[in-house]
Amino acid sequence: MSDEVPLPEGFESITVPANGTRLHAVVGGAGEPVLLLHGWPQTWRAWRHLMPALAAHGYRVVAPDLRGIGASDRPPSGYDKNTQAEDMRELLAQLGIHGGVRIVGHDIGGMVAFAYARLHPEEVEHLVLVELALPGFGLEQAMDVASGGLFHFGLFMTEELPELLLEGQESDFLTWWFDRLSAVPGIFPPEEVATVASSYRGYEALRAGFAHYRTLLEDGRVNRAWHETGGTLPMPVLAVGGEHSTGARLTDSLNTVAQRLTGAVIPGSGHFVPEEHPDAFARELLPFLAAPPHPARRT
Repeated sequence: MSDEVPLPEGFESITVPANGTRLHAVVGGAGEPVLLLHGWPQTWRAWRHLMPALAAHGYRVVAPDLRGIGASDRPPSGYDKNTQAEDMRELLAQLGIHGGVRIVGHDIGGMVAFAYARLHPEEVEHLVLVELALPGFGLEQAMDVASGGLFHFGLFMTEELPELLLEGQESDFLTWWFDRLSAVPGIFPPEEVATVASSYRGYEALRAGFAHYRTLLEDGRVNRAWHETGGTLPMPVLAVGGEHSTGARLTDSLNTVAQRLTGAVIPGSGHFVPEEHPDAFARELLPFLAAPPHPARRT
C-alpha cells in the first residue's frame, strides 16, 4: 500500500533490512534528522501533513512504517517496544544517521519513541510524545475497564479473537474507530479510510497490527523497572495531548520521568492530532525541535 499512494513532494519511498526484518520508510529533506513514528491503526501517512513543513524548516525527515504495518514486513515476533526501538535505530543507521536525532511518536509510535530515548538517551536530541498512555506510567489505569478504562486494549491483546471478529470488516471498523476517536468531523473521508484499511486487511495484517498491543504489559514492566532503578530522560521532552482526548494527562504522567518536560494541549483536537490540527501542532512542534537540546552554560 505505502508504495502505491502519492508521496509528499520531494520525498521518496525506501525499504531496507533492519534488525532481522525489512522496514519501509518515506524520507525527504536535508539537515538534522527527525524520526516520525506513527500509531495504530495507521502508517507513515499519519505524518503527511507535517512532513513537507519539517523538510522546509531544514530537517531530514524519516517516516517509517512500524514492523508489521504498511509496506514493512510482518514477522511473527519482535513487537515489544525495546525491539522496535532497535528497528528504528538500525533503520537510521542504514541511512547514515548515528545519533543526533529528534524523535516524534504518536500513540504506539510514542511508546517506541520512549523506548528509544530510554535505551539510547545520548543519541536523542529532542523527544516528542503525542496522544498516548505510556506503559508503566498510566496505561494500565487507562485499560482498566472496571474503573472506566478503554475496552479495546483487552480485546486487541487477546490472541486470535480480534482477527477473527474483524477480518472482512476492516473498512467498517476503521470508519467507526476514526469517527470515535477524532473530534474534527470528516477528517478521515472514505478514501483515506480505504487507504489505511488496505494496510490492515486480512488475518495476517490484523495479527501483525494487534501484536503491537500484545506486548504492552511486558513493556510496562520494563519501563517501571528502569524508572525504579533511577532512570529518567535527560533530553527535552514535549508531551502533546488533544483537548478532547488525552489532554494534559500524558504530561502529568511524565512528571517524574522527564527532567526537562514541556506540555501542550491542542485545542479542538481528538486523538489524531497530526491530522486533525496539523498547523496548531506544528506551532508547538517546530519551536521545540529548534531549541538547543542542552541547557545554556553559565559564564
